[in-house]
Amino acid sequence: MSLRVAILISGGGSNMVSLVDSMTGDHPARPVLVLSNNTDAGGLAKAAARGIKTSVVDHRPYKGDRKAFETELNATLDEVAPDIICHAGFMRILTEQYLDHWQGKMINIHPSLLPKYPGLNTHARALQAGDTMAGCTVHEVTAELDAGPMLGQAQVPVMTDDTPETLATRVLKAEHQLYPAVLRRFAVHEYAPIHMNIV
Repeated sequence: MSLRVAILISGGGSNMVSLVDSMTGDHPARPVLVLSNNTDAGGLAKAAARGIKTSVVDHRPYKGDRKAFETELNATLDEVAPDIICHAGFMRILTEQYLDHWQGKMINIHPSLLPKYPGLNTHARALQAGDTMAGCTVHEVTAELDAGPMLGQAQVPVMTDDTPETLATRVLKAEHQLYPAVLRRFAVHEYAPIHMNIV
């Protein structure tokens, strides 16, 4: 029986698409829900077009009441009973109420070579530091932002004429390779980090 995967998004959902499209054939998991905190998230239509159930828990009505937002988020996820939750550009900082409920089941992709540059503006920060390599990291989700155990990294070279936008484009392509590879391994309890070098 396949494991059940829920994918959380806030925007266009390109990583969600790469995950969904990988879960075919002998893959040990299948997508059961794509959930967003944003009613306008472009990824919702992409998921629906692939026949995947979608749902929205809009964070805006809960402004100032993170507990109520997470109560609704947990309830919506509980309805599909996911074995794994993939955060794929889900732009909300979450508390113990959510994290404790799904402990050990959550993975996330971040657009830097962690522990470098947790948080936002990762590509600009890499360029400002003069880094010659950039990339992305898949890690388990824990209470500390972008600091859970690493499950995989993909490196891409930084070009001399890169801008944050051009670097982001190349890193995103690496994300689309790394995240599905890590998900397949995570689903069969393989947690040793994998490393990719993408030219």
